[in-house]
Amino acid sequence: MGQTISVSSPTVIGRVALFDTDRSLGGQDGEAFSSAAQAGAGVTFPALLAVRLFAEDRVLSNVYVYSNVVSVERPSGWDEAALDVVSGAIRDFFVVYDSNKGPQVE
Repeated sequence: MGQTISVSSPTVIGRVALFDTDRSLGGQDGEAFSSAAQAGAGVTFPALLAVRLFAEDRVLSNVYVYSNVVSVERPSGWDEAALDVVSGAIRDFFVVYDSNKGPQVE
């Protein structure tokens, strides 16, 4: 149950990675979160996604969701493993059962 979200290869600009998706995850106003606690106070899809991202990578310092783009800041920088973790969390955001998740990166 639930469909995976197609996520394009992220674009990294310094400490920020941009993940472009095949569907809108939030509105045109955009929503920003600087902590898991701040995101946890929200009930929107961007807030719920931010909670999941902060849980998957505790080094993240900011998540911004604008329509179909997720911008994520990681002060220690990005490597392939960190990009894969965040990309996978976005990809499987709407998935309910593990059997429907996308391929796991090792």
